[in-house]
Amino acid sequence: MAVNDLNMVFAFAPLAAFLLGVTDVSVPWQTLLLSTVSYVILPLAAGVLTRHLWLRAIGPARLARGVAALKPWSVVGLIATVVLLFGFQAGTLLAQPLIIVLIAVPLVLQSDGIFALAYVAALRLKLPHEIAAPACLIGTSNFFELAVAVAISLFGLHSGAALATVFGVMVELPVMLSLVALANRTRHWFPLSLERT
Repeated sequence: MAVNDLNMVFAFAPLAAFLLGVTDVSVPWQTLLLSTVSYVILPLAAGVLTRHLWLRAIGPARLARGVAALKPWSVVGLIATVVLLFGFQAGTLLAQPLIIVLIAVPLVLQSDGIFALAYVAALRLKLPHEIAAPACLIGTSNFFELAVAVAISLFGLHSGAALATVFGVMVELPVMLSLVALANRTRHWFPLSLERT
């Protein structure tokens, strides 16, 4: 997960610039870098600093209890954000329902395809399930949180880019849950965990 996040920090701006350049959409480098700093680096730094200060002040046991108590509120915040964003896009969704299919189908194919390739590679490498399943799921996931933030800041709440990224989150959730279920059902395909080998 840490490698994945570091990759996002260093690779997002160059990849976004390349992909936007391919589509002839002009976005200044400063905007891409500012988006990366604002939506990735600053929250990460704030999280590291807060965790460090809380660990010193209250200890690991109380910190764990506090994080567990805050977890439901983070889910509520995510759901509220998605509901609000969908509310802003309701007119577009109702006027052009084909957009939903055009966004969903490639995302489902991409996610299932990447997971299948990674899962087959993990089987051939004889990785234990406790490593293979999380690695394949992390490799399959998309950076929709960052994509939503960047799309809204660059193109506005009512843009097609914002719609695509918000709907991408809604598509990714059931797809990832189905892949988790598949990984759990096929646990027996993998060797024993590292502790027992």
